[in-house]
Amino acid sequence: MAQSETTTDTPPASTGTSVPMTHPQIMKALSGLMLGMFVAILSSTIVSNALPQIISDLGGTQSSYTWVVTAALLSMTAATPLWGKLSDLFSKKLLVQISLVIYVLGSVVAGMSQNTGTLIACRVVQGIGVGGLSALAQIVMAAMISPRERGRYSGYLGAVFAVATVGGPLLGGVITDTEWLGWRWCFYVGVPFAIIALIVLQRTLHLPVVRRDVKVDWLGAFLISGAVSLLLIWVTQAGDSYAWISWQTWAMTGGALVLGLLFILVESRASDPIIPLRLFRNKTISLASAASLFVGIAMFSGTVFFSQFFQLARGESPTMSGILTIPMIAGLFVSSTLSGQVITKTGRWKAWLVSGGVLLTAGLGLLGTLRHDTPYWHIAIYMAVTGLGLGMMMQNLVLATQNQVAPEDLGAASSVVTFFRSLGGAVGVSALGAVMANRVTHYVQEGLAALGPKAAALGHGGTAGGGIPDLDKLPAPFREVIESAYGHGVGDVFLYAAPFALLGLVLVVFIKEVALKSKPAAHAPAAVSDEAAPAESAVKA
Repeated sequence: MAQSETTTDTPPASTGTSVPMTHPQIMKALSGLMLGMFVAILSSTIVSNALPQIISDLGGTQSSYTWVVTAALLSMTAATPLWGKLSDLFSKKLLVQISLVIYVLGSVVAGMSQNTGTLIACRVVQGIGVGGLSALAQIVMAAMISPRERGRYSGYLGAVFAVATVGGPLLGGVITDTEWLGWRWCFYVGVPFAIIALIVLQRTLHLPVVRRDVKVDWLGAFLISGAVSLLLIWVTQAGDSYAWISWQTWAMTGGALVLGLLFILVESRASDPIIPLRLFRNKTISLASAASLFVGIAMFSGTVFFSQFFQLARGESPTMSGILTIPMIAGLFVSSTLSGQVITKTGRWKAWLVSGGVLLTAGLGLLGTLRHDTPYWHIAIYMAVTGLGLGMMMQNLVLATQNQVAPEDLGAASSVVTFFRSLGGAVGVSALGAVMANRVTHYVQEGLAALGPKAAALGHGGTAGGGIPDLDKLPAPFREVIESAYGHGVGDVFLYAAPFALLGLVLVVFIKEVALKSKPAAHAPAAVSDEAAPAESAVKA
């Protein structure tokens, strides 16, 4: 294969010399990247408070509600390792820009959807783009900034995450409540931000690119995507479309297992695997990846099910639903920013991971006590504790992993942690969504039975099959039953999520703290391998 040409007008700090980038240089380079991250997170959160209205307008069910979220998480999960591998081979800036274009295309068509099937398909496309943005943001940062300094800038990314997370539901709620806009603008509104990010990235982000004579592991990407897809389809449909113990269960779980084993076989023999299995020989990477899986379950369960709690259990508008979640986002904002600053000054990060695990477990456990009439100040405290825990764990698990790998594995290792976090979110939303539908139907039946024989004859009160009720059209006694059912059902979801957070805490306790490196990956010497490295040439991104 022809080797790439070298071009130079990249700033000295980013060409692999020993001259570190200054803070203004780094912030300028990160400006477009952070805007891209803002777009990615915004797309994930802006629909959360609009979903009850969207699903109602499109005639969907609780299963559709779950799949609008899960579809994006699934494609993001499956695409993340591929983006990470591509970043080791091609221009990181170009890949970020391609991710933004994919996101824009998915968003525009999603806004035109006339049924839930089309919307879910568009969310898959959005997820592919968002997966690239999420994975590449961490990879680009690691290429420019040393692990010791990276805590500071990870805190900035965490702040962007928090602003987009709180701004998304608020903006989505306002858009949905504004009659002349409507929920379709929840998908359109991110497009101008993405276009601006494309322009800013082109002007500000300049990184060296190492191109090697290797092949992308497309078979590995297909197998891992198939295994995850089968697993999620099974978790979502089991107990509704078919019994948990049924031939469909055996077929899907067996198929997922076979595809997973084939993936491991292919990866063990691939010359350049999409997920290098040798990375898992490193104890820190293995533990951080597993912990990220459980953090993902906790993180996405909070953002997805709070909107249903405030709108269907407490009768709030989409706009108020977003406002009422601010304590959780405030906690995340404060802890991610503060932990990043302190880690940069001290070089110590494990205490933040352990403290985050404790707070996350406690917060979810407290949220497990939710009912439709729980005083809001109680809920606010529980959300703040959960947000503090999430902020301490999310970015720092990636930081701990990046600190352990050679420069040539940076993209793959970073994407592995992001992959497991997204996988946890996808599996968590699917499984907990199925639990939610089941528990709500159960509590509705109990509530109607308590009203008397005539009410009990209604059976499920319109929630069977995951139907989303319109509270405004229900008589007062029935409305109270539905609100109580959703309040109790969401509480059960958080209660089931708490043990997973506890598992994440146990895992981070066993991660060994290693001193943070003082040089960024782009400046570090390449690790020595057993085989001769392919010919390489650096080009400007």
